[in-house]
Amino acid sequence: MRPSLASVLSVNGGSSSIRFALYETGETLRRLFDGKIDRIGLSGTSLVVSDAPAPQPVAAANHRTAVRALLEWLEKHSVFTSLAAVGHRVVHGMRHLEPERVTPKLLSELRRITPYAPEHLPRELGLIDEFLTRHPKLPQVACFDTSFHQTMPRVAKRLPIPRRYGAKGVERYGFHGLSYSYLMEELARLDASASKGRVILAHLGNGASLAAVHHGKSVDTSMGFTPTAGLVMSRRTGDLDPGLVYYLARTEGMSAARFHKMVNHESGLIGVSGSSSDLRDLCEREETDERAAEAVELFCYQVRKWIGSFAAALGGLETLIFAAGIGENAPSIRRRICDGLGFIGIDIDPERNAANAPLISSLGGRVKVRVIHTDEELMIARSVARVIHLGSSRNAKS
Repeated sequence: MRPSLASVLSVNGGSSSIRFALYETGETLRRLFDGKIDRIGLSGTSLVVSDAPAPQPVAAANHRTAVRALLEWLEKHSVFTSLAAVGHRVVHGMRHLEPERVTPKLLSELRRITPYAPEHLPRELGLIDEFLTRHPKLPQVACFDTSFHQTMPRVAKRLPIPRRYGAKGVERYGFHGLSYSYLMEELARLDASASKGRVILAHLGNGASLAAVHHGKSVDTSMGFTPTAGLVMSRRTGDLDPGLVYYLARTEGMSAARFHKMVNHESGLIGVSGSSSDLRDLCEREETDERAAEAVELFCYQVRKWIGSFAAALGGLETLIFAAGIGENAPSIRRRICDGLGFIGIDIDPERNAANAPLISSLGGRVKVRVIHTDEELMIARSVARVIHLGSSRNAKS
């Protein structure tokens, strides 16, 4: 579907995928189509578009070749004839508070801080560079995942290491900010008073984190200096005893680079189960596979523990929101996370939970437990429309 008005394109580069969505601007942001290039660097890489009849195989050994395939598809379908700007999810923005138009100065700064996010920033900068090469006059906007958490108090940001490192920017930043921003906007739409109260947001997907929010502002989050921290995830460890670094270096001669690979790609659910990083697979196997069962139990236990700690940090809890792939689509995982949290007022209704209803808490529960489908691409489009001054930056229609 081609837009009749100016349009904006959202680009969301993940570890093995590139998600994208095109919006027509105007009184509202109207989604025209969305899609993704999935399994980048693996066999069976394909381009999937919402209004296309079937997936299209593509050759994409890395994100550079994948975005070239995307650009060729967009050009073939005349998307650039009405495209006013492109927005990119950028995982790390240091202390940037708002989305910013991409400039040579900003690109230089982002390249300088790539050691802060070596798993993400080089890949995301590569996507921006490819658009810049093919369409140098097209405005691009960087939307930072860390911005949402800039409101955290100093005590939540500080790492207990020598102060000289803090002066160099080594602190807790937090991530998944675009998702959290969207969830808070949706909560304000559904229940304005609740959005000003004590809220815990649980973004549970391949990458997983929680955020504690009060008066609409982030006060703490589970991820830290890098997205590896916090919860156990599909392939990331989450929090670890730092003494493990020296132990493995001394007993196995493990280098820093090898340790980095282990904690980011070989650990988490895949490390504990030894069979899959996908919670759906593990849930199917847990009756007959003890290691799969242990991985599922560990994930639910850690999420439950973080919810309890954030309720303490907030001084109470009024709303809990589940989002992202696991949070939105796994009733059994939500149930197991919430079991035992009655002492802070969490009680879910089994039927509503099984149906993935928008509100899954029981009538007697003090805490409202919601399931909200997050939409990072829409949040990017809103940011682009605001920065470039294009129509509405608020609502969207599919």
